[in-house]
Amino acid sequence: MTSALSSAALVLTSLGAVTAAASPAAANPCGFYETGSDAMYNHCTSDGSQIVIKVEVAWAADYERCVGPGNTWLGSASKIQGAHYVGRTC
Repeated sequence: MTSALSSAALVLTSLGAVTAAASPAAANPCGFYETGSDAMYNHCTSDGSQIVIKVEVAWAADYERCVGPGNTWLGSASKIQGAHYVGRTC
C-alpha cells in the first residue's frame, strides 16, 4: 500500500512540475492573443525572421503588418478581432 501511495505521489509531483513549466509559455502564446485590454501577436521564432500578419479590425478595414520576433502590440482588445500569419516574410 505504501508503495502505491508513493507512486501516486510521484506521478502527481511530476504533473505539477510539468504544469509549472508550462505556465510561462501560456502567458504569451504564439500567434494572436488578448490580455484584459490589449490585442497582441507573438511571433515565436528562433531564426529572427519577420513575417506579414493580417490584422482583423472591428468597424474598420483590416490591414497587413510586418512583425518581428516576440510580442507586438496591435491595439485595444476592444478594437482588434484577431490576427493571423498570411504565409510570407517581409
